Amino acid sequence: MAIPARLSSAFVKIRVDPYILALLATVALASILPAKGHVAAGFSTASTVAIAFLFFLYGARLSTSEALDGLRQWRLHLVVLGSTFVLFPLLGLAARLLVPAVLSPDLYTGLLFLCFLPSTVQSSIAFTSIAKGNVAAAICSASFSNLLGIVITPLLAATLLAAHSGGISFGSVGAIVVQLMAPFLAGQLLRRWMSNIVKRHKSAFTLVDRGSILLVVYTAFSEGVAAGIWHQLGLSSMLPIVVVNVLLLAIVVVTTTTLARQLNFSRPDEIVIVFCGSKKSLASGIPMASVLFPAHTVGLVVLPLMLFHQLQLMVCAWLARRYADRALQPVR
Repeated sequence: MAIPARLSSAFVKIRVDPYILALLATVALASILPAKGHVAAGFSTASTVAIAFLFFLYGARLSTSEALDGLRQWRLHLVVLGSTFVLFPLLGLAARLLVPAVLSPDLYTGLLFLCFLPSTVQSSIAFTSIAKGNVAAAICSASFSNLLGIVITPLLAATLLAAHSGGISFGSVGAIVVQLMAPFLAGQLLRRWMSNIVKRHKSAFTLVDRGSILLVVYTAFSEGVAAGIWHQLGLSSMLPIVVVNVLLLAIVVVTTTTLARQLNFSRPDEIVIVFCGSKKSLASGIPMASVLFPAHTVGLVVLPLMLFHQLQLMVCAWLARRYADRALQPVR
């Protein structure tokens, strides 16, 4: 049976992003062969090392003046923080209308908790780099979000979810400093000797960007599979939360993009606002959930976050490629 010429042409024009396929393959691998026991601990350590090395390279590549310029962009940071801690919570509260017809009370609790979380750090910055955005501003914005989230997230959860918090360990602040800022500052200190090496091995730097995200995806998804979260719900219960997550992410991406353009931000800064303002941190969310919620409810509470985490990585990989392709196009 011959394929119509128009349909054949449409198939030719479809571009499948290899990185999206890599993300899907990573999720599938973690579902079929999740890391367990000592292997899981090894992957967790490898993920930590990869992220630290990633930030060391960022520090080695960025000049000190560029980093200070990123710190000074307070308008950009306010927009990102507004998306993270105002827009998301408002959308989460509005989703209360979906209970119980669409979402069960437990899944809604998880969705609302997701909306209170800070932005991701490593993937926001990696995608900003891939998209040719303002990496210095992304580092500052994502780091601010995580530091503020240690206070704002439990306060929002305690106030709006009436959770009995046992307090948030400020050891998480030290973890952010050790894993992210310390390597970045070390890269800054060694920039005189490292900057030329980083420039000569640009392709390797790109592999570190993308490889670190794949490693985090596999490690995080393996933990969820090993915990047996998927066995607690059927497909009919999971499909609504997937759809709600898709709508939530779509609304935030469209809103942040529109707002960045209305406020006349440059394209590199728009990229920061979209990527830092639309993500939620799995790394921060799971430890916080274990403190804020009873142990037997944590699995269901973090399920919407786990689904959103995978979704945001795939969508942002596609967006990053689109931004990067647009940056390569000649100005008319």
